[in-house]
Amino acid sequence: MTAASGLVIVDKPPGRSSHDVVARIRRLAGTRRVGHAGTLDPMATGVLVIGVEKATRLLGHLALAEKEYTGTIRLGQATDTDDAEGQIIARTPANAVTEEALAAAVAALTGEIEQVPPGFSAIKVAGKRAYRLAREGAAPALAARTVTVSSFTVAGLRRHGDLLDADVAVTCSSGTYIRALARDLGAALGVGGHLTALRRTRVGPYDLAQARTLEQLAGSFSLMPLEEAAAGAFRSLGLGDDDARMVAHGRRLPASVLSAVPGTGPVAAFAPDGSLVALLTEEGGQARPLAVFVP
Repeated sequence: MTAASGLVIVDKPPGRSSHDVVARIRRLAGTRRVGHAGTLDPMATGVLVIGVEKATRLLGHLALAEKEYTGTIRLGQATDTDDAEGQIIARTPANAVTEEALAAAVAALTGEIEQVPPGFSAIKVAGKRAYRLAREGAAPALAARTVTVSSFTVAGLRRHGDLLDADVAVTCSSGTYIRALARDLGAALGVGGHLTALRRTRVGPYDLAQARTLEQLAGSFSLMPLEEAAAGAFRSLGLGDDDARMVAHGRRLPASVLSAVPGTGPVAAFAPDGSLVALLTEEGGQARPLAVFVP
């Protein structure tokens, strides 16, 4: 029997990779067709969106969503991975860092910024992951990319000798590295910085209130049904029988059908019986299926 399709919102524990979580969900769901949207480093905890069966086709489009994090940045030390899992490569006392200087540096890293991803990241360079090249002693020079940090605030400060820990909250676009924010904040203040704790509290419409631990899922495994997941993440459009059949076969519709759901981004199109037919996008004056979910 084919496994059910839907999303699982996992509260990822520390010390496990996103791949480890996917492997666990495969066993619980009884299918290998499982994927995730938005990798979390092993050190990090919090919201990890997992797709099962047909819902894996939603994931690439969910990856564009806004995300929220809380974390701790340690100022006064830089590491080779930009987080606490790496080796310390520089130490500069942070005793002289004032709250005013910190606030100004945080403000400069807010908004649309150019960010160089960490050398230890999953970005591919010439077909190889950057972190593999870095571990081989050939860390690549990664190009800066434009990301949006909608909000970057300091919630609290703690001094430990010549180190300064800043508890922060960040709302940002997909593709933003909080480790890189920690690195760049430390660099701007002239003392170096790295991330010592990170918790993702929201991915798009999914937050910690909906998330379940792996232990909870092992005790009672359930999915957010495909239709509910799509309706929660995208604008929804009801199709008539004829249009639903056309879209189910990969056919395009006039773009005018999308006028009923103003806004931007993909649209979840539903058949009259409530089943999810496809994700649609406007292209060249037509509504084109991005992904089809019916046989």
